[in-house]
Amino acid sequence: MPRAWRVAQRLQQAANDDVHGLSDDGLPAYAELHCLSDFSFLRGASDATSLFERAKACGYAALAITDECSLAGIVRAWEGADATGVQLIVGSEFALVDGTRFVLLVETRTGYTQLCALITTARRAATKGHYALTRADVQAQFRDAAPELFALWLPGQTPQEEEGRWLQEVFGKRAYLAVELLRECDDTVRLDTLLALSRRLGMTPLASGDVHMATRRERVLQDTMTAIRHTVTLAEAGAHLFRNGERHLRSRRALGNIYPEALLRATVEVAQRCSGFDLRRDVKYDYPAELVPPGHTATSYLRELTEAGMRTRWDERGLVMSAKVRDDIEKELALIEELKYEAFFLTVHDVVAFARSQGILCQGRGSSANSAVCYALGITAVDPDENRLLISRFLSKARNEPPDIDVDFEHERREEVIQYVYGKYGRHRAALAATVISYRGKSAVRDVAKAFGLPPDQISLLANCFGWGNGDTPMEQRLEEAGFDTANPLIVNILALTFQLEGKPRHLSQHVGGFVIAEQTLSTVVPVENAAMPDRTIIQWEKDDLETMGMLKVDCLALGMLTCIRKTLDLIRVHRARDYEIATIPKEDTETYGMIQLADTVGVFQIESRAQMAMLPRLKPARFYDLVVEVAIVRPGPIQGDMVHPYLRRRQKLEQPTYPSQGVEEILGPTLGVPLFQEQVMELVIHAGYSPDEADGLRRSMAAWRRGGDMEPHRLKIRDLMEGKGYAPEFIDQIFEQIKGFGSYGFPQSHAASFAKLVYASCWLKRHEPAAFACGLLNAQPMGFYSPSQIVQDARRGKGARQSITVLPVDVMHSDWDNTLVGGRAWHSEDDAGQQPDIRLGLRQVSGLSEAAGRAVVAARAQRAFSSVEDLSLRAGLDEKARAALTEAGALQSLVGNRNLARWAVAGIERSRPLLPGSPREQPVDLPAPRIGEDIMADYRSVGLSLEAHPMALLRARMRAQRILGLRDLHSRPSGSGVHVAGLVTQRQRPATAKGTIFVTLEDEHGMINVIVWSHLAVRRRRALLESRLLAVRGRWERVDGVEHLIAGDLRDMSELLGELSLPSRDFH
Repeated sequence: MPRAWRVAQRLQQAANDDVHGLSDDGLPAYAELHCLSDFSFLRGASDATSLFERAKACGYAALAITDECSLAGIVRAWEGADATGVQLIVGSEFALVDGTRFVLLVETRTGYTQLCALITTARRAATKGHYALTRADVQAQFRDAAPELFALWLPGQTPQEEEGRWLQEVFGKRAYLAVELLRECDDTVRLDTLLALSRRLGMTPLASGDVHMATRRERVLQDTMTAIRHTVTLAEAGAHLFRNGERHLRSRRALGNIYPEALLRATVEVAQRCSGFDLRRDVKYDYPAELVPPGHTATSYLRELTEAGMRTRWDERGLVMSAKVRDDIEKELALIEELKYEAFFLTVHDVVAFARSQGILCQGRGSSANSAVCYALGITAVDPDENRLLISRFLSKARNEPPDIDVDFEHERREEVIQYVYGKYGRHRAALAATVISYRGKSAVRDVAKAFGLPPDQISLLANCFGWGNGDTPMEQRLEEAGFDTANPLIVNILALTFQLEGKPRHLSQHVGGFVIAEQTLSTVVPVENAAMPDRTIIQWEKDDLETMGMLKVDCLALGMLTCIRKTLDLIRVHRARDYEIATIPKEDTETYGMIQLADTVGVFQIESRAQMAMLPRLKPARFYDLVVEVAIVRPGPIQGDMVHPYLRRRQKLEQPTYPSQGVEEILGPTLGVPLFQEQVMELVIHAGYSPDEADGLRRSMAAWRRGGDMEPHRLKIRDLMEGKGYAPEFIDQIFEQIKGFGSYGFPQSHAASFAKLVYASCWLKRHEPAAFACGLLNAQPMGFYSPSQIVQDARRGKGARQSITVLPVDVMHSDWDNTLVGGRAWHSEDDAGQQPDIRLGLRQVSGLSEAAGRAVVAARAQRAFSSVEDLSLRAGLDEKARAALTEAGALQSLVGNRNLARWAVAGIERSRPLLPGSPREQPVDLPAPRIGEDIMADYRSVGLSLEAHPMALLRARMRAQRILGLRDLHSRPSGSGVHVAGLVTQRQRPATAKGTIFVTLEDEHGMINVIVWSHLAVRRRRALLESRLLAVRGRWERVDGVEHLIAGDLRDMSELLGELSLPSRDFH
C-alpha cells in the first residue's frame, strides 16, 4: 500500500492513543533538555504553548527549547513558561560542518550572550535560512572567556569518541552525554554502548528525548513537514522519517520504564543549575547615547531640540502656541524622562533630519502623531493646536512596552535611509527586525499535496480552492467543482494536514522597516543573521517579541505616495514654475473638495478604493477634518460597530445627535455623537472615571477581544461608572457595542489625520496639476491601487472641472527614461494657471527593457538624433533583447514607421551586416501596418497600456448587437432600471465585513463602474466571477446619494472575445 494511503490509519491510531497515566506518586523527576518547537521551521511540529502545557501535564521540572541554531521562538517559549509555571531553559541545537552534533543550554546571562554570539557567527557565515559552524568558530568564541553554557553531546548511530573528547576540551565538566532512547529495537545495546562511552570519557550521561512534538498524535504532521523540508514525497522520504512517534513529551512513568534513574536525575540537576537565568529579567538592552553632544544629558538635549522645533513650528510661522499644547509638551517631556526614552526620540529625530537633508520626503504616522513632542521635533505633521491629541494613546507609564514611532519615507529612496542607519551605528549595533512568514491555506495545501505526490496540475486546482475569491462557498463544493472526489481518503488526509499546518511558521523574513539599534553589540542581546536582500541583516525576533522584551524599534517604512508627491512637485517646479512643498500647498481649496465629492479620486492617496469612492458622495468632505473622518470610517472597526450609518444620517441632517452631558459632547461632538476613533473611546472612559493608563488598557483589550480576549470586566466597570454619572442604559449599551467594534481594525485619529494630510495634498495636485500628478504617479510605479493603463485612461478622460491630458507614446526619438511633461504654459498668476502640458511616456514603461539600456538610449540621443534603427542599436549598445523590447512597444515607429517595418528593420540588423567590405546592403521594404487590434494587443503586452482605441471600443458593435450597453449609457438610466453591460475586469474585492459579497470593477472605453455580487450569486457563478477577463452582467442599476453601482443578477464570461489579450486584474488585495 502506498505510504500516503497509510496516513489515514496513523491519524486514527493517534486519535485513539491513550496518554500514559500521570501521577506524582513515586514517579521520577525529569527535565526535558532537547526539544524543538515549530520555530525550528518544518522540524518541530508543536508550538511553544502546546509544549509547555504538555510539560506541565506531565509534571516536568523544566523544558528546554533548543531550536536548531536559532532563538527565533524563544520569546514565545518564555511566554509559554510564564503562563504554565514550568521552568524554561534557553538553548539551541547545532550541527557542525564536520557532523558533530550537540545542544547548548544557558546557565547565566553571560552564557546567553555566548549563545547569541555563536548563533550569529554561524548564521552570518551562510546565506539566509542556513548556517555554517566549525570547531574553530566554537573555540574562538570561548578563547577569552570560559563557557557558561552546558553542552549535551548528541552522538551519532556509531558514536565517534573523538567528538566527545573535543567537547570536553571546550566545555570541561559542563559537557554531558545525551542518551536518547526512542523505543527502537537496539535501545538496550544503545544504552550499554553510551554508558560505556561515558565511563571511558568521564562524561556524565543524562536522558534526553529529541522531542519534535508535544504528543504522539502529531506524528503524521511531523512526517509531512519532514517531507516538505526535504522536498520529497512521503513515499520517497524513507530514512528521513522517524521510525516511530516516540519523539514527543513522554510521561514520566514511561520515561521511568526506559531510563536508569540516575540519567533522569541528571536532567533535573542541569535544570536547577540553569534556573538562575530568566530571559525577560536578565536580557538587558540599552538604547544608543552617542547623539547627545558634550555638555548635555539626553534629557537636556531633547528639551533643546524640542524648544527649537517649537520656535520653527509656531514662532517663525507667526503662530501662537496655546497654553494647553505648551503644558502637554512639558508633561510629555517629563514622562519621557521618567521612562528613560530620550535616546529613542533623539534617534528618530536624527533619522528624519538625515532624510530631510537629502531631500527625501518623510512623515510620521500612527499613534506617534498624538505626541506634541514628535510634532515639535518635525517627526509628525499633525498640529496639536488643530487636533485633539491623547498622549496616553502613544506613551503610557503603565503599559510596560516601548512607544511606537512609524515614519514613512519615499519608497524609492528608503534604502538610503536604511543604509544611513547601518552606517551611523555600525552593522554590529543595528539590524532590521524579523517578521514570521506563516503558512496560509493556499501555501499549506500546496506543500502538503506535493508531499502526498499529487501532480502539479492537481496541486494548482486544489490550491485555487483556498483562494480569497471563493467567499462563503463551502469547501466541499469548491473541491467538487474542481473535479475532486471529497470522499477520497487521499483528499481527506491532505485537507486534514493542511488545516494542521496552517498558521505554522514557515520561515523568517525581514520586517518592512523596523530597525533595532543598541548601545551594545546587538548580537549579545539577540542573534543576528543575513537577510535575503544584500547589505541587510535581521535579528531573529519579530515585533511582538520586541514588545515582550521591552526593546525599542524605529520603523522606517516605505510609502509610494510620498515618492509620487515628491516627483510631482519636482515636475511642477521645472515645467510650471511653481515651488511647492507639502506644507505650502494651498489649504481648504473648494475646487479640490469639489473633485473629492465627485469621487474623482483615481490614483490619490487612501480614498481611491471602491469602498472609499462609494463613501465620498455621501459624506461630501468639505474641510480637512472631513478627510480625517473619511480615512477612518471605511474600516472594519467602524463598520462592525455600526458607526457608519448613524454618522452619515447625522451628517445629512436626517437625525440630530444627542449627548448625555457637556463633557461627552466635547469628546463626540466633532463626529456627531459617534466614536469613530480610538482616542475618543479612551477619552470617554477617562471622562467616566478611568485613569489614562486604564483607558490605554481598554484599548489593548479592544485589540485582543477578537482574538479571544475578555472585555467583560471593562463592560461592568464602564456601566458602573457611566450609570454613576446618570447616563441612560441605552446610551451605555450603544457605546459599549461601538467600543467592541474596535476589536476589528480601526484607526486612531492621529493616524487618520497624518494620512489625511497626504490625501489632501495628492487631491490638490490631481485637481490643479493633473498632468504633473499623473506623470509623477506613473514614475512612482509600482504603487497604489490602479495600473498604469487605468492611470493614463483617467488622465486622458478628465472629469468635471479637471482638465483632460494628452498622452504621447513611447518613442526613442523623444522619450526619456522617466515619463516627462512636454509643452504647456507655466502659471502666469494666481488667476491664470497657464496651460497643462502633455505627458510623454518614458522608456521605463517598456516591458523587458532594463534601466541601463533605456538610459543608454537617452544618452546617445543627447549627442545627436538617431538616423536609423541600426544607428540607434550601435550607438546605444543595444542587445537583441533590448531591440526586441523597443520594437514590440512601438517605440521605433518615428524612425521607421509602423510596427511591422520596425520588426523588419530590427531583424535586418544582423542580415544587413556586410560579410565582405563593399557588399551591397539590403534594400528597404514596404510592409503594411498591423491591424489596430494587433497594435492594441502589442501595446498591452509590451507597455501595459494602449493609446490606441480601448479594447472595448473594438468590440462595441458586437456589444450593441447583443443589446449590451456601454458604461456611460448607465448614467442616464433611472435608478432601479434593469441593464445589461460588459467590461474588462480590473479589480475584485471581498472585504471581511461584507459577509461573502464580492465587489467587481468593470472598465470600458468611457469609464468604470462598481458591480456588487451578492454571496449566493458569487457561489452560483463562481467560475465566471473569478476567471473572466471580460465579464457581462445583467442586473439592477442603482443610484443613492450620488453613489452609483450595479447589483448583479447574473454573470457571463465573454473573455473569448479578447483572444490572447492579457489584462491582469487586481484581485482580493
